[in-house]
Parts: sequence; structure tokens; C-alpha cells
Amino acid sequence: MYSTIIRKTLLFATLSGSVTAWSQNTIHKEVSHIVATQHGKVGFYATVIETGDTASYNSNNKFPMQSVYKFPIAMAVLKQVDEGKLSLQQQIHILPSDIMPVGHSPIREKYPQGNTDMTLDQIITYNVQESDGTACDVLLRILGGTAKANAYIQKLGIKNINIATTEKAQQTNDMVQYKNWSTPKAMTTLLKQFYTKPILSAGSKAYLLKLMIETPHGAQRLKGKLPAGTIVAHKTGTSGTHNNLTRATNDAGIITLPNGNHIAITVFVSDSEDSQEQREGTIAAVAQAAWNQWVK
Repeated sequence: MYSTIIRKTLLFATLSGSVTAWSQNTIHKEVSHIVATQHGKVGFYATVIETGDTASYNSNNKFPMQSVYKFPIAMAVLKQVDEGKLSLQQQIHILPSDIMPVGHSPIREKYPQGNTDMTLDQIITYNVQESDGTACDVLLRILGGTAKANAYIQKLGIKNINIATTEKAQQTNDMVQYKNWSTPKAMTTLLKQFYTKPILSAGSKAYLLKLMIETPHGAQRLKGKLPAGTIVAHKTGTSGTHNNLTRATNDAGIITLPNGNHIAITVFVSDSEDSQEQREGTIAAVAQAAWNQWVK
């Protein structure tokens, strides 16, 4: 009897492994075809949270995160909210030195000199939904610097994400952004931990998910080729384009499948000479390949 059970268990494990390998090979081949015509570097890592199926391409390579790093920074701040060190409703003073002189910042457009008070809730919302560089740097200041944010991620056991510089520093030189790097696998692992483990309170998790779902940006990236109405909680990242080179076009998030399962996925496109439409189309096509494989 016991030998029969063992044989069945081993057979199930073998079949499960074969299905996972088949999924990986199928998506890898499709992604290889997608990136064959690209003029840049592409990496992705995707996993079905509920089943453990995975697929990847250049998933252990380092890519500049750009504003994708605002997701782990928001997590680090919300951890302090959960610990009672911060409150979403507390007022934070925006200093003149917080204001980014260049780069994307709706806060700067509204308060060019700073010297205003905003709730922590408002600042996190600007950081996640609007990808506001000033908001990000204010959060880093509140945390005590980039090293504190990085230490929080390290404590989660994720080693291949590096938060090293502020948004303001990234704007000074194109090469600085490479100091803020992640592998696709590490970012997807963080997404999965965020979704499945109690590293944040249920309230903080729901709060951040809502911000990521409701962001108006990046509609042509992970969501670009998915069925209308698909729920995607995601954070984009984008560098400037200089001398026809765009160093980062990214999207990382959690896609909800019709059966209730979820795909955690990160797609990074780096050092590309392609147009924005082409770069975003690459991200959308990779997400579509994962969807088509796992929606069955």
C-alpha cells in the first residue's frame, strides 16, 4: 500500500515538473522570438503564485529599475506604518531641498518652492500612482536614506535588488540609474512575497495594491495586450532618452487570471534604441505570452 502511494506521489511530482518545464520552454521560445527584432536588452521572470509555474528570460541579469524601485520603497514606509512609527494621516513638511529640479514631479509643478505640508498618504499616492520623483525622495528622507530602504528588502531575504540613490541623484547623470538595479527574478520574488506573506498588515497590503491597480500610467505595458478589464497591480519605470538610447523601460506587477490565480511578472527593457511604442509593445507581448500559457 505504502509503495503504491509513494509511486503515485513520485508520478505526480514528475508530471508536475514536466508541466512546469513545458510552460517554461514554451514561453521562453515565444519570448526569444519577440526579442529577436529588438535593439536592446530584455529580461523577464514570471510565476503563477498559486501553482509555482515559472517562465524566464535573462532573469538573473541586472537591469536599472528606474521608478519600479518606488514599489519596494513604499513597502518599507508602510512597514513603519504597521509598526506605529508613522501614520498615513500625519503631516509631512515638503522642504525646498526635496523638490526635484528636473524630471517627472507633479508635486513640483504644484509647489515649485516646496514649503508645504502633505499627509503621508498623499505622498505615497504621488510616489506610486504618479511616479513622482519628489515624493519618492521625501519617503527616502523619512526612512533615513536609501540604505534603510535597501536594508528592509535585504531582511526579506531578497539579495538581488539594490536601492542606492535618490531620484534627484538619478537625474544628474544617466549612468547613476544603474546603481539602482534589480534582476527580473528578484523583483518578481518580492511581488510574490508581498502578495502571499504577512510582511505587511492586511490593511497596508490592500492599500498598496489599490494604488498599483488604479495607477493611470503604463496602460500599454503589462496591460497592453491583455483582455479589457483585466486587473493588473503594477509599477512602471522609465528613463529619459538621450542620443537615441533609452536606458530603462520597465513594468512589474501582479496580473489576475480569470480563474482567480495570479501571475507575478517583471519585464525589464534596457539600453534600447527602439521607439517607446516598440519598447512598450515588447513588454505587452511578453505579458501576453505568459497570459496565453497560464489562462488555460
